[in-house]
Amino acid sequence: MKKMTCLLLSLLLCLSLFAGCSGKAGDKGELVLYTWEGMFPQEVLDGFEEETGISVNYANFDYDETMLAKLEAASGGEYDLVLADDYIIETVIQEGLAQKLDKEKLSNWGSINPLYQGQFFDPRDEYTVPHGAGVQTIVYDPEIVGGEIKGYGDLWDPALAGNVGLIANYRVINGMALKVLGKSYNVEDTGDIQAAGQKLLELAPNVRLIKDDNLQDDLISGEVGAAVMYTSQATLALTTRSDLKVAFPEEGIGFGIMASFIPANAPHPEAAYQFMDYILQPDISAQCFEFLGYYCTNKDAEEKLSEETRPYLTLPDSFSKDNMEMIENISAEAMEEHQKVWTEFKAACE
Repeated sequence: MKKMTCLLLSLLLCLSLFAGCSGKAGDKGELVLYTWEGMFPQEVLDGFEEETGISVNYANFDYDETMLAKLEAASGGEYDLVLADDYIIETVIQEGLAQKLDKEKLSNWGSINPLYQGQFFDPRDEYTVPHGAGVQTIVYDPEIVGGEIKGYGDLWDPALAGNVGLIANYRVINGMALKVLGKSYNVEDTGDIQAAGQKLLELAPNVRLIKDDNLQDDLISGEVGAAVMYTSQATLALTTRSDLKVAFPEEGIGFGIMASFIPANAPHPEAAYQFMDYILQPDISAQCFEFLGYYCTNKDAEEKLSEETRPYLTLPDSFSKDNMEMIENISAEAMEEHQKVWTEFKAACE
């Protein structure tokens, strides 16, 4: 009898331990977050874990295309929440790799700024939550430049020889030349793209460097007098040196959006909903954007931003969907021409 009792007790103990382990690995125990490195302040991740008991497993990728390949290989599984760029999300949705959102589970959905909703990659806002926007801007040192810059076209001024820095995003830089020629970022006509390439070759003598990483440092140090840069870099430059100026190109405002989505077969979708709703809280959202340095997509968080950063993290009131254009996916033929143009331009700048 004692042996039977001991056996039963041992069995119950094993079952309880097993149940405890499965609870930690269950739907509410873990969030597998997949995005670029350093997208969230650690205190926000820690705060989420403390409030919900859900541990965050942070996985990162280098390029959007890397994310897409892994998501395709996993058939929309393995990850619970993905944060990526607009153009790649369009492909994710088209391939059925994202699930439609249950907005009833997002109590802070109303805090999202409508300006960043209804875009080409998710026109009915069925799959995504915007998290940060970037606007193609020029930041410059008026002392070095010797005047005011109002648009992309001013970068062609011979007085700026060897004084311009550019990010290494060929759709942005080729698009800059297209805008100067009065064209859309998303033209399909290869002749227009070739014309933009010729225009870029005229800019080459002014270009000192082309780089993606820490371009703001070259502007801050005076290595270059003007730079076309990412929004986060512009924010760092402007908050470091108050004498620098920013120009929103008069040829037209180009912008992009990062957004989060839940993969079609996410193992812990409820954890993903909890995290999305958590970072939509105005106070938490403000923390995220001040850390990230991109434009705040949460209208209720804007008043929570510090006086120092608010001017750089919120768009001017004059901006609207009517005077802004996103860079979208284009045909393979047009993309091939863009890559050819870009290769020739970089060679001319060396």
